[in-house]
Amino acid sequence: MISASWQNAGPAARRHVKLEYCRPNPPHHPLMPTYSGRIPSKLPAVGTTIFTVMSRLAAEHHAINLSQGFPDFDCAPELRALVTKHFNAGVNQYPPMAGIAPLRDAVAAKIDTLYGQRYDPEHEITVVPGATYGIYTAVATLVRPGDEVILFEPTYDSYAPAVEVHGGVPVYVQLRYPDYSMDWQAVEAAITPRTRMMIINTPHNPTATVLSAEDLRLLEGLLKKTDIVVVSDEVYEHIVFDGHQHQSVARFPGLAERSFLVSSFGKTYHVTGWKMGYVAAPRELMAEFRKVHQYNAFVTNGPLQYVFAEYMGNRDAYLQLAAFYQKKRDYFLDGLKGSRFKPLPSRGTFFQNLSYEAISDEKDTDLAVRLTKEHGIASIPVSVFYRRPPAHRVLRFCFAKSEETLAKGAAILSTL
Repeated sequence: MISASWQNAGPAARRHVKLEYCRPNPPHHPLMPTYSGRIPSKLPAVGTTIFTVMSRLAAEHHAINLSQGFPDFDCAPELRALVTKHFNAGVNQYPPMAGIAPLRDAVAAKIDTLYGQRYDPEHEITVVPGATYGIYTAVATLVRPGDEVILFEPTYDSYAPAVEVHGGVPVYVQLRYPDYSMDWQAVEAAITPRTRMMIINTPHNPTATVLSAEDLRLLEGLLKKTDIVVVSDEVYEHIVFDGHQHQSVARFPGLAERSFLVSSFGKTYHVTGWKMGYVAAPRELMAEFRKVHQYNAFVTNGPLQYVFAEYMGNRDAYLQLAAFYQKKRDYFLDGLKGSRFKPLPSRGTFFQNLSYEAISDEKDTDLAVRLTKEHGIASIPVSVFYRRPPAHRVLRFCFAKSEETLAKGAAILSTL
């Protein structure tokens, strides 16, 4: 059951919770200290993420899960074969803190080839246990109490908590509906002497939009005379549609010199459960990043690093990804033709947003729950990525699924 507080909450379905340490129920060990006081939560408005909530609800009601962003198909058999090879090779002890050299070399070569920016593998690339970890660690590295961090609404749910837990202050700029374009005048107005950082995300989750080259040039100029650091979440870098080109911060010297570029092996190779990614940044920033990393995770799964180092030699595995997912997007949209849902542009990621203005005036949180329970299909209500629910009503659906799953999902939605 989803509580009313969750349905009325702000970003990421945050609930107001109290973190209390209570006296243990007797009997307890006589030497066990008891504490009856109260420790205030550092994240009092944060509850269980919307992704966990909706996936759990989908499982409970045996619903088609088009909510959480993970494929329902397996990775390439060649990749699985490499797992067997390298686990059996005995590379099962601590790898280097920054990641094994062959993988950092492969990442540096890929970035150089695609975006024209050469990072020093030794000092400017670190392998991390997932992109969310990389973003969190970048925030932990630089954000101090009172520092402001500019975020863009709708905002992926991990950003603001990472800022707040380190005493930072999120400052929000809202993307313009319905195309979710960037309002650069609003961005400029949001910058103050206290602005420490800006987190951008392209291709963008949850809106499925991409920043253009002009957007990045405007950002480059806007930050030119500041010390603001950019964290660029580029986990969907290889999933861009309709002839659009991914605009990495690495393409723009004025941004590359001040940015943490964060990407994901999990999203690229259909292995989200492996939790593997990397961060690239100029040497000065990376040196600070590694100071935090070495006392947090310290290292990332060793054998899997050898797997990716070898598999990255297959460039087609990521160069053909856009066409692979565009076909799935189009298949899902074809199944929705004639329905009362209005598709919003999906230019990247593996998400399709649908406006349901012609179907219901329900809150998207209410409709998402009802569709799961009564119709057997789970989605993500986009309002949870805002501090306050917007006037428009949109649900997000993941099309990183088999055609069979997408056909069933589209058939259900077409009956509404």
